[in-house]
Amino acid sequence: QVQLVESGGGLVQAGGSLRLSCAASGTIFSIIAMGWYRQAPGKQRELVAGITSGGNSNYADSVKGRFTASRDNAKNTVYLQMNSLKPEDTSVYYCNLLGDYRDYWGRGIQVTVSS
Repeated sequence: QVQLVESGGGLVQAGGSLRLSCAASGTIFSIIAMGWYRQAPGKQRELVAGITSGGNSNYADSVKGRFTASRDNAKNTVYLQMNSLKPEDTSVYYCNLLGDYRDYWGRGIQVTVSS
């Protein structure tokens, strides 16, 4: 059974930084991509950043230039470096893994940015 465990969230002031980590465990035969989504209260879940096994990445327009996704394929771990955080980045962040023809999700981790 595949499990995704997120870490690194918390409370930070506007302009600050946080680094999220997500480690995947279990048997995974083929990982296509890993990434991060977020969902704020009353809003739909949205893609923040994704990165393929080949290293190609894509970002939501709202985070381009501020967030950077990276991967350690040997550890099945994906990271999200978040800089210049804004109050509107406040959300629950979910790790996602696309592999073996399905999506896997972490439980989510809270990121709160105070103004």
